[in-house]
Amino acid sequence: MSKSSKGSIIGRLQAAARLSRTALAERLLDQGLYAGQDKIMLALSRENGQTPSQLAEKLGVRPPTVTKTINRLAAQGFLEKRASDEDARRAHVFLTANGEQAIRAIEKSVRRTEKQALKSLDKKEQKALQKLLERIEANLSKNGPPLGEEDVEEEA
Repeated sequence: MSKSSKGSIIGRLQAAARLSRTALAERLLDQGLYAGQDKIMLALSRENGQTPSQLAEKLGVRPPTVTKTINRLAAQGFLEKRASDEDARRAHVFLTANGEQAIRAIEKSVRRTEKQALKSLDKKEQKALQKLLERIEANLSKNGPPLGEEDVEEEA
């Protein structure tokens, strides 16, 4: 596939991701949350009581980044840290009642952003896009198929 005046596919994918993240960040700001905080909150809503290192690994970010975000969320009253019963040196992070209420607002913001992004696509196109994005993720993941010489298109 040749490059068009609209740019490369990866460029378009990055632009769409950036715009969707900006739209979501604006909605989250209305809830008192900043970009990135939603990911930690949602991870805890799926499995409450994780350690900061578990959250960092699941989210693919560095532990200091997670620790800073956890501290901010705790100061905002959304999370609390508790010492581990087995090892007092380790902390586990839990949603507070305010944090659990915020989850509903986060999920609503995500749904609204997705609806905005997909509004001009019919159900068939949305399903096809979902499948294509899953394949792209698999290709780019550590477990994806290796890129062979035959997969690289030579530029003329």
